Amino acid sequence: MRRRTRTLIGTVTMLAFVCLYGPLAMALADSRIAETPPAIQAVLYSILGIAWIFPLMPLIRWMERPDR
Repeated sequence: MRRRTRTLIGTVTMLAFVCLYGPLAMALADSRIAETPPAIQAVLYSILGIAWIFPLMPLIRWMERPDR
């Protein structure tokens, strides 16, 4: 598969994932994190803000592979 095609597929997949992850993270933040002290909230919001990249790293590596 050409790199251009992989990039298109990966981009669509990433957008779909972020569109699902965002509302789930907001629901978690609204239900659980809002009850914690402000310092812990800052840490948890930072973790939620960065956590989406870890499941997408294999996809990004696959997208960036050179053509054979």
